[in-house]
Formats: sequence, structure tokens, C-alpha cells
Amino acid sequence: MDKLTIMHIDMDAFFASVEENDNPKLKGFPVIVGGLSKHGIVTTANYEARKYGVHSAMPIFMAKEKCPHGIYVSPRMDRYREVSSVIMDILYEITDVVEPLSIDEAYLDISNLNKDSMELALDIKERVMKNTGLTLSVGISYNKFLAKLASDWNKPNGIKIITKDMIPEILLPLPVKSVYGIGNKSAKRLNNIGIFTIEDLMRLSEDFLVEFFGKYGSDIYNRIRGIDHRVVEVTRERKSIGSESTFSIDTKDIDILKSYLKEFSKEISETLLYKGIQGRTLTIKIKDEFFNQRTRSKTLVSYINSEYDIYNNSVNILNEIELDNKLRLIGLTISNFISTDFEQLSLFD
Repeated sequence: MDKLTIMHIDMDAFFASVEENDNPKLKGFPVIVGGLSKHGIVTTANYEARKYGVHSAMPIFMAKEKCPHGIYVSPRMDRYREVSSVIMDILYEITDVVEPLSIDEAYLDISNLNKDSMELALDIKERVMKNTGLTLSVGISYNKFLAKLASDWNKPNGIKIITKDMIPEILLPLPVKSVYGIGNKSAKRLNNIGIFTIEDLMRLSEDFLVEFFGKYGSDIYNRIRGIDHRVVEVTRERKSIGSESTFSIDTKDIDILKSYLKEFSKEISETLLYKGIQGRTLTIKIKDEFFNQRTRSKTLVSYINSEYDIYNNSVNILNEIELDNKLRLIGLTISNFISTDFEQLSLFD
């Protein structure tokens, strides 16, 4: 049986969800993010807005016709990138084999982890919710095509597993545009010759699909049969490990701040020990009640990976920061890594 080693992580209505999370007064209302000029288009619509037929890439004027009472918001790309960075950091804490596809989705290869895939999915969802307040959907399968298909299955905030024994039955009723590699134009061409579902598509020969799609025809022939040989492509190495939290109530109580640093230190230490690495540079990030952001870093003499060392040094950094206003967020990261094996060897050189 093929192992369930591929995950697809997809944030739910990401841009709109960030806007709702930053401004809770928006919750429960149709929220549409996009260019607000007469030539603008919808970037993201939350699930309330989708009930009215509003969807991404729709012209704004058309969205306003369908949902005139919706709340229309200009995109804040810097903010979305900031939140995306927190999410991607969490994924890299799980595994180094991460392939970001966009600002709000990524593939993970978990074949090198000795953990249950459902347990990992729930862990990711919990960490992202805790650190960003946002939900995501997870697809789990034995290849990329099926994992991505699965993540769309139970949105929002869903988890779906597709196993080998579900193929091809689970695929047969799906529209042809569900297949990776078949866009809207190709789907229309297939519809014009009476091909609407994957079941219809499976009746066509591989030679026909190669003639119809060109060199990608064989890939499509295989995908609809549950075969996809693409690997998760690692695009960057992990440069830091950390965590951050937004407070439910703004505070400058030093004991509360230290309790968060204690929790972060434990998480960071567990990740470092698991990966067999140590870090030397600690950075505290704070954001005050007026959204002013500051960071303070310190590079230590020695490399560390214990909860005790991380916590004590982070408290020392915190004590150096003058807190003029209440804080709404605090974060802690460690960077400047070395492998534990290398550090141990150097002690005996």
C-alpha cells in the first residue's frame, strides 16, 4: 500500500481571513478583498461573500452587483506576507521538505517523520491557529495531485485523506478542471467534445490525450488513475526557528510576557533537538497596541539548544527593551545554526 507521505496545506480565504482577524468587527459579514477601482478584480472573497456568487478574479463591479452590502477592502500585501512568513516558519518546524506554491499554500513531504499523518495535520492546524488566529485545510495522500485535490474537499478548516483503495472511484464524478494541468480553456475544449467528468476522460486513450494536450497528455492520463511522480521540491533552507503569539488583551505585564517566552523556548528547543542543530542568535519581536513593531537580537558566545538557555537569554533580551506601550504581540526566534555533531567534534579538535 502506498504510504500517505504528501500533504497539501491551503489557507482558507487567506487575504479576507487576515482582514477579519485583524479587524474582528468584519466577522460574519461578506468581506471582499481586491482592487477598488472600476477596473479592479476580486483577489479573495470570504465564505460569506461566496454565498452570493462572488469569487476570486471576478471584476469588482460585478461583485458589487451580486453583493452590494459586502465590505470591500484594498489588499495589504505587506501584512499578508508577514502572516505567511509565520505560517511557513511553522511548516519548516515540522519538516525541511517544504515546497511553497504561493503566499498561502504549500506541499510537505513527511516521509522522513515517524508520525501519523493525521496527528501531524492536527498539530499544524493547532499551531497556525495559535500563532495567527487563522484556519487552514489539509489534504493528505500518497502523491501531490491527490493531496491538493484532498485539501479542497472539506473547506474551510477541513482535513481529507485520499488512500489508494479510493482510486479511481472517488475521482470519477469530479469535473475535468479538477485535474492538475487542465485549465479553464482546456476544460471548455473537452466540454465541447462531450467530456465533462474524470469518468468521461478515462474513456479516452493516452494517445488521444497526448494529441489533445501535447506533451502533458501522458501526465494527465496517469493523474486521473491516481499516478503522479512529481516530488516535493525544496526551494530554500530553514534560516530561523521560532514562534509568536498575538494576545487576546494587550499587555505590558512582564510576568505574562515571560510566560510566553517560556512556552516559545520549549517549542524551539524541541525543534532544535529533533533536527540535531543548535543556534546562536536570539531575536525577540514585539508589536505594540498601535501596531508599531520592533525587534531586538543578541548573538551569544556559545551555541545553545536547551529550553533553559533559550529562556534565560530571551528574558535578558526582553529586560533590555523599554516598553512604552502595551503589547499586542510577542515572538521569539533563534538563528545562526550549526549541527550538533559539528559542535561536538569541534570540542575535541
